[in-house]
Amino acid sequence: MEDNKKTITALKKAHSLLGRVIEMSENQEYCIDILQQNLAVMGLLKAANGRILEGHLNSCFAAAMRGTNEKRKKEMIEEILAINKLSK
Repeated sequence: MEDNKKTITALKKAHSLLGRVIEMSENQEYCIDILQQNLAVMGLLKAANGRILEGHLNSCFAAAMRGTNEKRKKEMIEEILAINKLSK
């Protein structure tokens, strides 16, 4: 539950900060300042993504791996591989 709160907090911060990055871009503020704020957004999103993935691995994925449905196990592994590919 605590990790979910941290994830939501990071997502809300990223959302808010992204609005600021858009404003900065619209106002043609200094490029390096925009880049720094954009990197902060990316960092928050990356952290939230890691927490979401960790939660999934410790709950849904772990439950599927303990089960007997081999088709579902294979699907879950393929989902993780696809997410990993997208993250690169």
